[in-house]
Amino acid sequence: MKVQVQSVHFDADQKLLDFIQQRLNKLDHFYDRITDGEVILRLNNKDGVANKTVEIKLMVPGSTLFSQEDAASFEAAADAAVEALKRQISKYKEKHLNLH
Repeated sequence: MKVQVQSVHFDADQKLLDFIQQRLNKLDHFYDRITDGEVILRLNNKDGVANKTVEIKLMVPGSTLFSQEDAASFEAAADAAVEALKRQISKYKEKHLNLH
């Protein structure tokens, strides 16, 4: 899967980019027809600990799946977003398998 990563107002290091790519590659086990993905990493101006946001958009045939999570670290937010996308992929597959 081709993944495009954008970091807003900071430069993400290679270790973080590799971590996100690794997590998104695991989604291929659940559904192999994901065409590409887009990840946006953003630092919020919110007060408190959870000031890092990860937005993930996955393009699948006929639809787009989206998840946005806030956490204290980008790794934790990415994990939470990927878990949410796993559930969305399961529902998407179930819905499409019932149609065919």
